[in-house]
Amino acid sequence: MKTQMQQLGLNFDWDKELSTSSPEYYKWTQWIFLQLFEKGLAYQKEAYINWDPAQNTVLANEQVDEQGNSWRSGAKVERRMMKQWYFKITDYAEELISGLQDLNWPKPVIEMQKGWIGKTSGYTLKFKANSGSLEVFTTRIETVMGVTFLALAPEHPVVQDFGTDQEWVEIDKMRNKSDVLRKESRKSVALSQVSAYHPVTGEPLPVVFSEYVLADVGTGCSGP
Repeated sequence: MKTQMQQLGLNFDWDKELSTSSPEYYKWTQWIFLQLFEKGLAYQKEAYINWDPAQNTVLANEQVDEQGNSWRSGAKVERRMMKQWYFKITDYAEELISGLQDLNWPKPVIEMQKGWIGKTSGYTLKFKANSGSLEVFTTRIETVMGVTFLALAPEHPVVQDFGTDQEWVEIDKMRNKSDVLRKESRKSVALSQVSAYHPVTGEPLPVVFSEYVLADVGTGCSGP
């Protein structure tokens, strides 16, 4: 990259250059991580990731194209469960969002940062079901009377206990798709062994698992 910049004639003061791959640089990022870890702000848990099978690396959603392929290698991206590190940024969501007001950044970048912080205010509703209960997070509590079915993420734990063999085949297909493709999909398959009931009217509601419902958003259960 530096060679390309020099060939383009870009005039930088290379005496001020630093490299993030240099031990003199990343020793400080390691130091910061240790401070977070010691304060209980860095932890591990398992979650689904985008996996590039050609380059054996993890990809961010932004590195997966609209066809579900890796922008790095062109390979079809796979979904895998992997133990990984997380920071408890949710403990500081309000401070992070308020701090954006003081930045002279383009509006689209500010909105992207808000999406990354991921603060959402709403309500959690419990729907009785023959599997126990299903929790739904919603930002529009006033629409509860219009709920006609519940949609679960393919990763939702209720599927493990009540899904049939044929439903599991469909589940695996859905799980293997990247979040990018799933957000644009409306494919759903009914769970034959699970039924829920409206919390107000008591009417039975069908339960389906749907590609567009993501496990790490809300409770992984949506009530349209």
